[in-house]
Amino acid sequence: MTPDAPDSRDLLSFLDFHVAAGVDAVLDETPHDRFAEPEAPRRAVRAESEPPARPAPIAAEAPARAAPPRREPSPQPEAPRAEAPSTYGRSAAAAPGEAAGDARDLAATAATLEELEGLLARFESCALRFTAKNLVFADGNPQARVMFVGEAPGADEDRVGKPFMGRSGQLLDRMMAAIGLDRTNAYVGNVVPWRPPGNRNPTPQELATCKPFIERQIALADPDILVCLGGVATQALAGTKDGILKSRGRWFPYRTDKREIRLLATLHPAYLLRQPLQKRLAWRDFRALRAALDAGRP
Repeated sequence: MTPDAPDSRDLLSFLDFHVAAGVDAVLDETPHDRFAEPEAPRRAVRAESEPPARPAPIAAEAPARAAPPRREPSPQPEAPRAEAPSTYGRSAAAAPGEAAGDARDLAATAATLEELEGLLARFESCALRFTAKNLVFADGNPQARVMFVGEAPGADEDRVGKPFMGRSGQLLDRMMAAIGLDRTNAYVGNVVPWRPPGNRNPTPQELATCKPFIERQIALADPDILVCLGGVATQALAGTKDGILKSRGRWFPYRTDKREIRLLATLHPAYLLRQPLQKRLAWRDFRALRAALDAGRP
């Protein structure tokens, strides 16, 4: 017994379902490169595959209404000219060299930390700004003698908009308090001011793009001592390729456009939360920091 032939209405309903699901092409025995086809043939194929329009029910003719009089649009006032562009940089897809060049040129124009933060907020050559919630620029006292620099914000920092706000920030506050520091007499920032997705490490391209801004931020704050927290910040600012366990506790020269200051490498608080036994090494570094501050301007 052979099955009954499908009714034409069933076939039409089946075709309607596929059109509603977004199907705009059919397959045959010959392969087709749909991406290479011009737009006009694709429209023709879609038109051929669409079911014929069903005739609309005939409604009683409504009495014709007179068209309302046409109103001429009123002239709009000319918009005021913006004094500064709303965004800077080429785009998030800019080549690494071009993005870093844009950052260098832009960062050099900032005369104050407030101006630098405003430029960063409108900088578009780093893709991280489009995935992060907030720009994480700095916290603490920019007139302080010591500046701490981490690698990049985490989830808590991204939500609040300030560096070192989560568990690692609480540990950093306790470490500073142990040597008589807090955020009223210390300045805190990051090499990268936007959170990388998933708290991953910044890529070399992202570091190269953001480095001119942190360098300008350090120059404008002009601290006596710069403390790099973790390997990423140490390698980016000290110019060393050594891992943090080898470079921690060491002093490096760091040159700004004004003078040479001392840079101390130490362990990142997030690493210490994962490796509590290493806090003894960080405590040695912070004692060296306290001694350098007590000795006066390095």
